[in-house]
Amino acid sequence: MTKTLLALPAVILYCTAAGLWWRGLKSGEPDRSGARLGILSLVVGALLLHAGLLYGDLFGGVIMLGLTHAASLVAWAVTLLFLIATVFQPVESLGVLILPVAALAVLSQWLWPGSAQPLPAATPAQTVHIIISVLAYSLLSVAMVQSLVLGLQERALHRRHVGGILRSLPPLETMEHLLFRMIGVGFALLTLTVVSGVFFSEQVFGKPLRFTHHIVLSIVAWLIFGALLAGRARYGWRGRVAARWTFAGFMLLLLGYFGTKFVLEVLLKR
Repeated sequence: MTKTLLALPAVILYCTAAGLWWRGLKSGEPDRSGARLGILSLVVGALLLHAGLLYGDLFGGVIMLGLTHAASLVAWAVTLLFLIATVFQPVESLGVLILPVAALAVLSQWLWPGSAQPLPAATPAQTVHIIISVLAYSLLSVAMVQSLVLGLQERALHRRHVGGILRSLPPLETMEHLLFRMIGVGFALLTLTVVSGVFFSEQVFGKPLRFTHHIVLSIVAWLIFGALLAGRARYGWRGRVAARWTFAGFMLLLLGYFGTKFVLEVLLKR
């Protein structure tokens, strides 16, 4: 009953905020009559309810990191980063995509909690590793959404068909600057995640390194994001090229973690 009282209002608030932002962007007047502050308040309320749901499931004496719990945790972190970013940068348009995904993640955690075995209490090193990895994944998730919006914006400009939501977006140069800032910080956090996982495996996890699918795909994703930043600095990569590289790196991270969990928990029932 408690989970229902947390999950349903969170889903409603996420979807309401996304709908209001969509309507505002479509009309080209997202800030009219102080609507922006009201929408942000809805997102804050949804985040608080979402946090309560996560706390009960993830930190009730043990850490639960099953498929739906992990997806919900990442969705919460992505939404929090998005909310913080809106204070400093014009990224409200990303909410149209991020908030419905957060609502879906809450529903998944509530309706399909899964049967994953809980992990024992984490050591300080494990806790730091988990926090950094979640932040890296979350920030690169926001960058992925930003790259999708950027790709749509550039395509519309080339076709000279900019209207509706795209008309209300910041200039293309600003969008690209935001994208690479997100990727840069996300890459730094991902570097810490890979380094701690590969070189300090025994200190963090208490066992020698094993090159699992998760580790290999994470390293390849790290190389892709590093190559993208190098290409941006050396050759001025931008637009569709940046969007494609961002998509490739993000999909590898997605497959590396959630793909592995899906196979183990859903297909193999482990």
